[in-house]
Amino acid sequence: MRILITNDDGINAPGLAVLQKIAGELSDDVWTVAPETDQSGASHSLSLHEPMRMRQVDSQVYAVKGTPTDCIIMGVRFVLRDKPPDLVLSGVNAGQNMADDVTYSGTIAGAFEGNLLGVPSIALSLAYSFDKDKTRELKWQTPLTLGGDLIARLLDTGWSDDVVLNINFPDRDPGAVEGTLITQQGRRNQDSLTIKDRMDPRGNPYYWLGFRRGNSIPEEGTDLWAIYSGRISVTPLNLDLTHEAVARDLAADFKN
Repeated sequence: MRILITNDDGINAPGLAVLQKIAGELSDDVWTVAPETDQSGASHSLSLHEPMRMRQVDSQVYAVKGTPTDCIIMGVRFVLRDKPPDLVLSGVNAGQNMADDVTYSGTIAGAFEGNLLGVPSIALSLAYSFDKDKTRELKWQTPLTLGGDLIARLLDTGWSDDVVLNINFPDRDPGAVEGTLITQQGRRNQDSLTIKDRMDPRGNPYYWLGFRRGNSIPEEGTDLWAIYSGRISVTPLNLDLTHEAVARDLAADFKN
């Protein structure tokens, strides 16, 4: 099995090294094409107005000056054009990608692009917390320990060709994880969104977008609920954003 991996945190991110190890448990034919720099929040964007630069970092490892979507296109259609991958893995993202995050996430976009190019694709992310010094604490051992077996099980089960699997690992040590749950996409409390307005040394205003710390109150069975309760969340996602019920109602009104 040939595996292509990418991420949105950049070629030097620790989560990419974790994913390389996970992929190595599944295959000895693993290729990496990842962004040169952090592309968090890039969503499904493409580089259309400037050329992409790509450099070889190591054997079967490449860095692209572009987005995760660019990386998957370069990987499938250029680097591996003579023998396309059998699986795309994107991550492991430093931070959960759930609920509304799925529309912003470059990690998930990389998996979506793999799916659009006809390759089964999985996105992987890891929730984290902050220690008393307000430093991020990421339990990389959790996806490293549990990720390979989970992906192998999902591959054995199989899923629809038009679906991307979105895996999120909870902020727990491997032995404390409460199992795996197949979930629905949740919704965040948007009151946590903040804008910090500041002034630079030249007297010009600038702004930081961010989120207040704290949990939403999710419905049981959603991705947020699973992570808050210490479970691994696996959410099947689809790029078809059509709301079928509303489409039927509108079509009925527009028959004449």
